[in-house]
Amino acid sequence: MSAAGSPGGASGSPEEPGAGAPGPGPAGSGSDFAPLLRAVRGQGLLDRRTGWYSAGIAANLTALAGVIAGLVLLGDTWWALLLTLPLAILWSRTAFYGHDAGHAQITGDRGKSRIIGLFHANLLLGMNEAWWNDKHVRHHANPNHIDKDPDVGVGALVWTQKQAAQREGFARWLTRNQARLFFPMLLLEGIALKISGFQFLRSQPVKERALSGLLLIAHLALYATLLLSTMSLGKAVVFALVHHALFGLHLGMAFAPNHKGMEMPDPDGDRWGHLQRQVLTSRNVRGAFLTDWFLGGLNYQIEHHLFPSMPRPHLRLAQPLVKAHCEGIGMPYAETGLIESYRQALTHMHEVGEPLR
Repeated sequence: MSAAGSPGGASGSPEEPGAGAPGPGPAGSGSDFAPLLRAVRGQGLLDRRTGWYSAGIAANLTALAGVIAGLVLLGDTWWALLLTLPLAILWSRTAFYGHDAGHAQITGDRGKSRIIGLFHANLLLGMNEAWWNDKHVRHHANPNHIDKDPDVGVGALVWTQKQAAQREGFARWLTRNQARLFFPMLLLEGIALKISGFQFLRSQPVKERALSGLLLIAHLALYATLLLSTMSLGKAVVFALVHHALFGLHLGMAFAPNHKGMEMPDPDGDRWGHLQRQVLTSRNVRGAFLTDWFLGGLNYQIEHHLFPSMPRPHLRLAQPLVKAHCEGIGMPYAETGLIESYRQALTHMHEVGEPLR
């Protein structure tokens, strides 16, 4: 759908290389990134685009209101299921705005960023922004690091053959077949996000927990009221399940190409510098406006990881600078088409499960 220095925001300021990024790595790594940072800053690509975001958020909210109006007008009919697709797409747009707020892309004010995040994530989606930001900052700080990146930790899926070797029972069968089950499992992600958000409440400070929890409950109440006031219980349940399945699938399709199958730093090896750590573990997806829109700008994953506070519309503009810089210093720059990115990710998952077959 995933970063923050604290639960309140995943910001990397224009003066910092990235969210949660540690200090310089091996000799020369800092100097490799410094010229690129100067070039990007010199072109104003780290400047906020508040107007662009304001217009986009307003358009998204208007479209959401249109879908709600459609549900009311259609009433108690199975034809209402046709609205699950546009609602799922608009929810993904909402998640992208929450993600950008967490990175301080919309505004540099931490308080305002958190309000935007709480509104989009907790209230509109029922997804705890504190949980997401806490998890996402650790990912940004050490992408694909087996011991530090929660996105490659052991869960329903595993990402290394060492992890796979420790699986038993049903989990072992799941790992053997994880490549073919990946997209079907994404259909459960929309509900899983809600469950994880509620579970994370226990980890939040009391005051923050109260606000987050109140907004999560308000979301559930508003969502249930909308469906039950426009259709019968049976249709409402089916609508909710289909809607959340499509939402999870869309978010998963946006995040899956970014890092799966890319390099994974050796936990016991030399420490990578910021440029190497972010570029070698990330994959860009080629495309035009439609790809940018569908993936919420996350198709410029390399640029996003190097400059997490960079506003989304500037990622495309920064891409030629970053690519040329990497080519100039002889650093691989991974870029592929959307379908090929899925193939590479699934191939990696298949290879991880190979010893168990």
